[in-house]
Amino acid sequence: MTTTRADPDRRWLTAVMDVAFVLLLGASLARYLIRHEGGRHTHWVVGLFVVFGLLHLLGRLLAPAPRSGRRPDARYLAWVGAVLAVWVVLLALAPSAAWCAMPLFFTGLHTLSTRTAVSLAAVLTVLVVASKLRFTHGQFDPNALIAPPAVAAVGTAVLIHLKRQAARQRALIDDLLRTRRDLAATERRAGILAERQRLSTEIHDTLAQGLSSQQMLLQAAERVWHTDPGAARDHMRDAAEIASRSLAEARRFVHDLAPADLAERTLAPALAALADRESGDDLTVVFHLDGTPGPMPERVEAALLRIAQGALANVREHAGATRAALTLTCLDDQISLDVADDGRGFAVGAPPGRAGRGHGLPAMRVRARQLGGTLTVESEPGEGTVVSAAVPLEPVSVEVPVDVPMDVSVAVSEKAVS
Repeated sequence: MTTTRADPDRRWLTAVMDVAFVLLLGASLARYLIRHEGGRHTHWVVGLFVVFGLLHLLGRLLAPAPRSGRRPDARYLAWVGAVLAVWVVLLALAPSAAWCAMPLFFTGLHTLSTRTAVSLAAVLTVLVVASKLRFTHGQFDPNALIAPPAVAAVGTAVLIHLKRQAARQRALIDDLLRTRRDLAATERRAGILAERQRLSTEIHDTLAQGLSSQQMLLQAAERVWHTDPGAARDHMRDAAEIASRSLAEARRFVHDLAPADLAERTLAPALAALADRESGDDLTVVFHLDGTPGPMPERVEAALLRIAQGALANVREHAGATRAALTLTCLDDQISLDVADDGRGFAVGAPPGRAGRGHGLPAMRVRARQLGGTLTVESEPGEGTVVSAAVPLEPVSVEVPVDVPMDVSVAVSEKAVS
């Protein structure tokens, strides 16, 4: 009964078959009583009709049908065998019981395996034809010989076709469910990797750069600690300021907020403040604004600011430059950021340098591509480097593969500017 409760269509089909069985059983009994009233076996036949009906109906409760696509268990097969045996005895005494073969026919085809169901249908058909021919009273009836096999053949063909079609549909549904599970697992893994990529990019652009600057300042302070205490204190003060900014960035990063420099200002003032902050005795950074910046999405401002921070960190650590320029160009349909320096430059097509580096430029490329933009690097040995990022003013979110391919030019760029 679990199957019929769980499947409304199965419950509906079972109810129709039970009603049809009761009606056919009643009609067969009534026909027998009309034709054989007062016969010596009448009470035995009536008893068999009652036993046959109760056995058929109670079997629905005691021996539930197997689920679709499942093999029937021994209890169900024993019930089918018992019902068939009682029907055969009843058919021998009351030919009108032949009509009760129809529910047995459909029950077998619906629940048994194809080979067993076809064999059962053939046995039922032979018994019905034999019963019909037995009581022809010497007059041959072609209908009794041809009609039962024809009806049985049509019913068998239709039900087997539907059964096989249902099996194919179950297989397709199983494939779809399995594909959906695999897709969900793949999306979950992709989400984890994408979040890991985002975390690594944010850490590189904030904490890693701050720690690198602090290390350089503390090493410089240690070198002049005894010879020039004033300079050492200046280095320590700069390191403390960087630590404070890094702490603010870390807190905003944990809460998934915009960069601290954009908390109370727009992109252009934030870039000007960045240029002023990155300027020092060995490196002068200037900011230029070309055009009038209009309202920009927070994602665009944050990405361009992070690109500028990463590019300037590369200039400070690798380029050996004395001057650098940040240029923000605002056009009608896009906004671009150029970071140029007069450092040593590098050969863009040269093979990569040290292993283990190479996260800065790929991270910048990812940020630009996620907004539907591009990032290009132009450099020659001794000619300095220009990093340019161009982003449309109405950015389109682009899915960027987590394992961003680091081609030769990107890996080489890391040697000089990342």
